[in-house]
Amino acid sequence: MNDANVFETDFADVLEANKEYALQFSDSDLTGVARRGLAVVTCMDSRIDPLALLGMMPGDVKILRNAGARVTEDVLRTLVLANHLLGVNRVLVMPHTECRMASAEEEDVHEAIFAASGINSRGIEIRTSTDQLGALKTDVTRVRAYPLLSKTIVVGGAIFDVHTGLLMPQDV
Repeated sequence: MNDANVFETDFADVLEANKEYALQFSDSDLTGVARRGLAVVTCMDSRIDPLALLGMMPGDVKILRNAGARVTEDVLRTLVLANHLLGVNRVLVMPHTECRMASAEEEDVHEAIFAASGINSRGIEIRTSTDQLGALKTDVTRVRAYPLLSKTIVVGGAIFDVHTGLLMPQDV
């Protein structure tokens, strides 16, 4: 199936919603710079609305999302760009409660993927950790110690509670 057919069928709802969005859209003249100097590393979980929960607006913050809110090599690469070229001087690593990546061991997730799809995913690192606070400490330390980031960058860790909406700062 070519891309045009895919958009006519599988993405029709997305295109329709975008047409509605575009009717109300006005160019804000935002640049790529994070106005509030903040980057947030958080999970891809659709229950998380980073801008709303932090009281931010488009253009205020860089949002980096992946499964489990883990600081990966790609997150570090992106933070280097954000820090040196896009005004980021603070990083918040923000996993959340009830995260699937914090509720199982790596092998369990690989087995679940195999059971669901028949695909052996063991060639990739999922980065699960049943010790969510320990993983958060590791990830905050990775950012703080990364030699390509400014020595003045401020890094903190907090867990977002998906039931109360509260951000729980952690001493990491």
